[in-house]
Amino acid sequence: MIGAFCLPVTDDVAWVRVDEPTAAGQARRAATALARQLGFGENRVAEIGIVVTELATNLDRHADQGTLVVRSVRATAHAAVEVVAIDRGPGIADLASAIEDGRSTAGTLGVGLGAVHRLADVVTALSEPGQGTVITARFHASKESPSELAADDAAGLTRPIEGEEICGDAYAVMRADGRMRLMMCDGSGHGPLAAAASRAAVATFCERPSGEPPEAVVAAIHAALRGSRGGAVAVADLDPAGGRVRFAGLGNIAACVVAENRKSGMISVPGIAGYQARTIRAFDHALPAGATVVLHSDGLTGKWSAETWPRLFSSTPLVIASVLLRDAGVHRDDASVLVARPGP
Repeated sequence: MIGAFCLPVTDDVAWVRVDEPTAAGQARRAATALARQLGFGENRVAEIGIVVTELATNLDRHADQGTLVVRSVRATAHAAVEVVAIDRGPGIADLASAIEDGRSTAGTLGVGLGAVHRLADVVTALSEPGQGTVITARFHASKESPSELAADDAAGLTRPIEGEEICGDAYAVMRADGRMRLMMCDGSGHGPLAAAASRAAVATFCERPSGEPPEAVVAAIHAALRGSRGGAVAVADLDPAGGRVRFAGLGNIAACVVAENRKSGMISVPGIAGYQARTIRAFDHALPAGATVVLHSDGLTGKWSAETWPRLFSSTPLVIASVLLRDAGVHRDDASVLVARPGP
């Protein structure tokens, strides 16, 4: 059972590549079907359809390598639909003007990107000329903003290898006593068996006591994954008040702290959770005020530099995760990235 501290739970339901006009309909159907599944009323479903169609149409007409991600965000009593539009296009020089309500970009529905702000509950955007644009939009069932869905200090994305619908990577976030704990598992291989191993890692992580050291949590996950495909696992315990992060990794989950656009790596030890773990150790690293912590699987290259994006790490965790996956991700493997920026 998923522990209460591990809510809300996010699921990346669909990745839609927007490379032709018909993709807008595919994206709209995925988003509206998810909204109905989560119990949204028909008026709200229609509003989500308008926004998704607008975002996808803009991606098709004005962007390069556009992708639209449809996600569910679920907590105890509430759920949300989340949409992420990602592209490598020319960027939007005047983003503030482009999202004015009633202002249309050529060839779209005529409601403009302002419809996203008007109809969604939470919107974030980042556009860099020559690099591309990311727009995220979250929709609640009503215009109220449930507090249990309000946490925006951590976010992740998972993307399956090309040809698969299920991603073998998974992550979870636990919050307790002013601290934040992150876990990522990259199930060995890909497909349903890799995903089953990662789900077992998430379940074990969420069942562990919040004060347990990260190395003990990794050891518990190692034991729980015996008999499964196994995988690479990492747990990071963030203590913003103490200015430290304690990290334990087994295998090739990459992890780093980004502060003032400088990236400092964290140390994992060799092994495969569920199969081989000669030594499970944890290491302490500095966590400066305002720093960002990133964990990702080997579906992203570890060679990315924080200096590539001057404004990125002042944006939201979901936007950061989207840009990292867009620019550092590879399509020959499952890919996942988890970003946290805890408060002081």
